[in-house]
Amino acid sequence: MSTLEIFDHHLGAFALGVDELLKDYDASSVILTNSGHSRGLEEIRTFFSSFLASLPDDFWNDFQVLEKEVVGDVAYLVWSAKPYVALATDTMLIHDGKIVTQTFTKF
Repeated sequence: MSTLEIFDHHLGAFALGVDELLKDYDASSVILTNSGHSRGLEEIRTFFSSFLASLPDDFWNDFQVLEKEVVGDVAYLVWSAKPYVALATDTMLIHDGKIVTQTFTKF
């Protein structure tokens, strides 16, 4: 699958739950945030489980993609979900159909 296909799958997987999200990662994947990192499938499962559980019921109604770009193996996303998240960015390095490294920052 191409970088764009993995990126699009990742965005759509939020509606389907953590198991679907994990299909984009493998045991060596890592997510870096301003509060630490999650490495491997179990830690990434915990990260997404906590993130999804923390969202208010109407979060996805307010979710907006502000910028989406793919260059080679790198995918970049700027999004918001006001009033809950004013601005956030995700950057993903994708190799062999998996997200190898992802950064996530919300402002």
